[in-house]
Amino acid sequence: MDVPLFGIGKDWYETEIAPQAAFCVAVDSRSLWFIASHGKAAKLHPAARPGRFTPELWKHDVAELFLSHPTSGRYFEFNLAPNGAWWSCEFTAPRIRAEETDIVFPEVATFAELAPNGGWVAAMSIPRDLLEARLDFGNDTRMNVTFILGSPQQRFVSAVNLGGGEPDFHRPDKFTPVTFADA
Repeated sequence: MDVPLFGIGKDWYETEIAPQAAFCVAVDSRSLWFIASHGKAAKLHPAARPGRFTPELWKHDVAELFLSHPTSGRYFEFNLAPNGAWWSCEFTAPRIRAEETDIVFPEVATFAELAPNGGWVAAMSIPRDLLEARLDFGNDTRMNVTFILGSPQQRFVSAVNLGGGEPDFHRPDKFTPVTFADA
């Protein structure tokens, strides 16, 4: 897949990030693709294994994709570790989980590449039909991409300005509408 990556050059507090965190969200006929990259070595969750569902990835370096339905308030959070470990959760409102326990989102596939200098690129394929069924994924969907970098001194990075204050990525009312352009 040949897609452009969009850079994020400042963290939550408007401090420069070098190198920039980068991402792309793309769709094909079967999947939504989330691609994330950073040019520095990552601190991985100790239980993170490539391709495995792993809770609490956000306690270490991770990229996150948020997808929301603007009228129902429901949203999904997908976490993607630099080595391809992943996690997901459905919420009915900010920080209100749809289910008490973790439920693996079906048919997610991940891919990752670590560079000799520690930089990384990871990708996640999420089935569109399941997003359409669970979230009515389409033109009304809103999204945000975030990163947590530099663990244990975490830096919080958001593609969308979520309004300041203490870092909190669970602000679906601030997410941006999805607009996909033909390649």
